[in-house]
Amino acid sequence: MKNLSWFNKIVYVLNVILAVFTLIGYVLPFLAPKLFPFLAVLTLVLPSLIILNIFFLIYWILQFKKQFWLSGLIFLLGITFFTKFFKFSEQSLAKEEDDFTVLSYNVRLFNLFEWIPNENVSENIKRFVEEQNPDIICFQEYSKSANFEFDDYKFKHIVMHGNKIKSGQAIYSKFRMINEGEITLPNSDNNVVYADVIKGNDTIRVYSIHLQSINISPDINEKIDESKSKLIFKRISNAFKEQQVQSELIQSHMNDFKGRKIICGDMNNSAFSYVYNNIKGDMQDAFVEAGKGFGKTYNYKHYPARIDYILVDDIFEVKEFETFNTFKNSDHFPILARLKIKNEPN
Repeated sequence: MKNLSWFNKIVYVLNVILAVFTLIGYVLPFLAPKLFPFLAVLTLVLPSLIILNIFFLIYWILQFKKQFWLSGLIFLLGITFFTKFFKFSEQSLAKEEDDFTVLSYNVRLFNLFEWIPNENVSENIKRFVEEQNPDIICFQEYSKSANFEFDDYKFKHIVMHGNKIKSGQAIYSKFRMINEGEITLPNSDNNVVYADVIKGNDTIRVYSIHLQSINISPDINEKIDESKSKLIFKRISNAFKEQQVQSELIQSHMNDFKGRKIICGDMNNSAFSYVYNNIKGDMQDAFVEAGKGFGKTYNYKHYPARIDYILVDDIFEVKEFETFNTFKNSDHFPILARLKIKNEPN
């Protein structure tokens, strides 16, 4: 630092601090939130930390300063994290007869409480589904308030809870279902449903999951003072601890089934979290395999949050993935993957 100006010395100190927090963020997906609940909140902003490191890298390169190595190293160490929130190019392989499509969408009760000032939300969603015509649909925050049926789907599995307002998860399928069930999540209004569907000679277990919400509104406009910030951090860290328990229940249930699996749904957490890492395991993230851009699935105007996922076993080839982030009929956006079961060697 001897050859740096006083300004660049300050910049480099900030660079070092950022590098430390980014490294902590890299480690946190492998540590249970119960151990470090407040630190776990860093996983929500890890993409921002990586982007800031890139800015520092460019800054030092333009100045021909050797300090570029710090941010360069941080970026290289986190290159796999980078592809989880931004993809430069998409994949769209040729369609084949054996391809099938899976849609996942948190419909937010079909706008039951009119959060969106549009009385046609449920009809818009129905029309959207008909246009996309997926073979399997996983809905989260499903409700019968829309008062219509998806007539093209002979098979469905819906589990809802509640007294006055019933909501839950739903799976619709054009393929025959031979088994259905639910994973009850303790001390939570959320739940997980699953169904075994038959495609050709294959049995595929499909999960529709909705994990504990961190309760941050996309419409938040109030002033965030110190006490409010502490409350938000506490709320998020408590939610992360609940999600840890839920993810471990799901993971245990998945391990008991030895067949092919597809997981769809709203994890209410980022792709840098313990929860995502625990549920995903060795599975493929369809966005990482074939998506493009930020893959934003939650309509939070200040941040490109990706909290909804389609995860598939390695036996599936992800041929195409799309995020419909201009379809604003919920606080989430629908996501769609086109898949094919790979031919297994004889």
